[in-house]
Amino acid sequence: MSIHTNPVRGTRDILPQEMELRDKLQEKILQIYRSHGFERIETPILESLDLLMNSDGGENLKMLFTVLKRGEKLDVHENSTIKDLCDTGLRYDLTLPLSRFFANNKNSLQFPFKAIQIDNVFRAERPQKGRFRSFKQCDIDIIGEETQVAEIELIHTTTKALGEIGFKNFVVRINDRRILSSIIISAGFEPEEVSSISIVLDKLDKIGQDGVAKELIEKGYNEQGVNDIIHSFTTLNEDNLDKIEGDESVKNSLLQVIRAARELSDGQYEIVFDPTLVRGMGYYTGQIFEITYGPYGFSIAGGGRYDNMIGNISKESIPAVGFSIGFERIITILLEEQHIAQEINKKVAFLYRAEEDYVEIMKKADEFRKLGYMVTTLVAKKKMNKQINALKDSDYSYLFVYGKDEELRAIES
Repeated sequence: MSIHTNPVRGTRDILPQEMELRDKLQEKILQIYRSHGFERIETPILESLDLLMNSDGGENLKMLFTVLKRGEKLDVHENSTIKDLCDTGLRYDLTLPLSRFFANNKNSLQFPFKAIQIDNVFRAERPQKGRFRSFKQCDIDIIGEETQVAEIELIHTTTKALGEIGFKNFVVRINDRRILSSIIISAGFEPEEVSSISIVLDKLDKIGQDGVAKELIEKGYNEQGVNDIIHSFTTLNEDNLDKIEGDESVKNSLLQVIRAARELSDGQYEIVFDPTLVRGMGYYTGQIFEITYGPYGFSIAGGGRYDNMIGNISKESIPAVGFSIGFERIITILLEEQHIAQEINKKVAFLYRAEEDYVEIMKKADEFRKLGYMVTTLVAKKKMNKQINALKDSDYSYLFVYGKDEELRAIES
């Protein structure tokens, strides 16, 4: 029996060239996050099934990877439920684990707490371009700040990180879930219907106004009310926000964040109020945001305020807001746009003869490493030209032949 060597569908192997780019970009993102006072933490990839299932994670709850119980705890019978069979699952995002982490460790943390998480999450969804079942997110969150200061800092820090790795002229879209709720309720729907309607509205950029209207009507919602919601979405802007019923402080806070973000952008990217922005997570309670770039049909970053999540876990209400960069998506774009060369470190192929003193070889190689080069020591082959061509194809930029060269020389492209 031969074992298939392809990775599991929806996952992938990452070759050295791309891995080098990924490491470089992660270092740059992490440096920006830390320069703004955020601190890195790590949580387990496994969380309790009770926590995951009660997280108000929207459509992601349909894509949980769950883990079977072991031994006598596994209760298999004709009417078995998922909780009879499983007691843990893989995290689908980093926000829920952070909320549990804070509830568990708050006495050891600075308050407000500014967290960094750069790690993999898992969703059992249909794989497609730029979307995998296992993928990395780069999150920053502020826990314990109830004012719009948190939103402003997160937007500023995230956009600086994207700019540092080469993204320009992207669009930051901002909305507020409370404004969205006001529109839905004003159209004649009940507050308990807001979440399910919002899930469909989140598909607006994918299936359009007609598709959203059709799906909501097929679910049994009033046709006139549905049309009123869509009309409000498509006509609302910063200048006529006052026509929406609701708390004036909510609208004023949103406008303050938009204005502050524009001033901090220095014209490098665009800030827009987008009343059609929904975001699929049910746990968002206030302002929400996404970043889109170029012609790509997906966001490259997103987040929002989730003031109730920690309280649902610890019974102590603590405000929180976060912003996440979709690492796999930015890598996909950078690879497509061929931004690799400018990100790769200076790679040196250091060739030597097998009979030469390897200690002396390492000492010489370390001289170049101290200058910032990445040096790989290799035994020179008889057909050195063929070896050099192979190194060039592997993105080595410089060559040094011990006993022959006095200094580094560029490998001609």
